[in-house]
Amino acid sequence: MAVSKGISTLNDLIETCRDGENGFRTAADGVKDPHVKSLFQRFARQRAEMVRELQEEVRKLGGSPEQSGSTSGSLHRGWMNIKSLVTGNDDNAIIAEAERGEDVAKATFAKALKEDLPAGARTLIQSQADIVKLAHDEVRALEKSHTR
Repeated sequence: MAVSKGISTLNDLIETCRDGENGFRTAADGVKDPHVKSLFQRFARQRAEMVRELQEEVRKLGGSPEQSGSTSGSLHRGWMNIKSLVTGNDDNAIIAEAERGEDVAKATFAKALKEDLPAGARTLIQSQADIVKLAHDEVRALEKSHTR
């Protein structure tokens, strides 16, 4: 039971991280501030690495890893409005949307940690939840500094 639930939970996190990767990449393309652009590019690469780690863990558990971001769940994953904001080239709006996306990612990882998971999966998810929290806090601080 824990293994199949673990695979499902890991696949949900793969979708969340892939959405974050795509969202940060899109946001990086849309912002003008070079510091913010660099930060978002770093977060996109970080999420891509997290996806690879999660996919590897799914394979270790005998499952098939999710290969894409969410489709039906994208409304709930927080990155839905980023493309429309990028066309307006408003750094503050893009940063605010990135912060909302990170709120969702943080909540998704917190929910995953409440599941009955195999030990290896739990360790990986906890480590990645810590990374997401740090990124979230950095984006939130960026948002506060940009709205002044």
